Amino acid sequence: MNVGTAHSEVNPNTRVMNSRGIWLSYILGIGLLHVILLSIPFFSVPVVWTLTNLIHNMSMYIFLHTVKGTPFETPDQGKARLLTHWEQMDYGVQFTASRKFLTITPIVLYFLTSFYTKYDRLHFIINTISLMSVLIPKLPQLHGVRIFGINKLSFDEGRPQEGSPTGTIIVRNKNQSNGTTGKKLLKQEQ
Repeated sequence: MNVGTAHSEVNPNTRVMNSRGIWLSYILGIGLLHVILLSIPFFSVPVVWTLTNLIHNMSMYIFLHTVKGTPFETPDQGKARLLTHWEQMDYGVQFTASRKFLTITPIVLYFLTSFYTKYDRLHFIINTISLMSVLIPKLPQLHGVRIFGINKLSFDEGRPQEGSPTGTIIVRNKNQSNGTTGKKLLKQEQ
């Protein structure tokens, strides 16, 4: 009996977009969202296309470029918890098939939206800003970069506190006598 399939991935986040049927499910999900929005009687067709584009791009930005870590226990000593899902995909290798697919899909959706909104100025500006918000974080030059400090960890245990001019390291140690936790400040060697 073949109940399931085993995988040898250290971090399953790295290969999820290469799973069988995931691309079709992704496209069908966008289509389902569009049909649901079309069923709302007071939305016009251009508004529905713009909403489909905005909801898709906003959700992809959140899931791919904002949420960090993995829902799985990984033996990488915490490296994956500092990376977004986009940075974990395909072990960080750029221009793989799944990365190309996730880059081309919002572009195709943008072209469809622009066509069905008849290139209306307001819709065009909104959709262009939405497209740029999901394309710019996908650039290889921005791998691991946090623009304006957005989505950056403020404190990593045992590492210099970012933004600290003195390079102070905060180390938490446990006092053996009474079991309380104290803080010890150490100056970083230069």
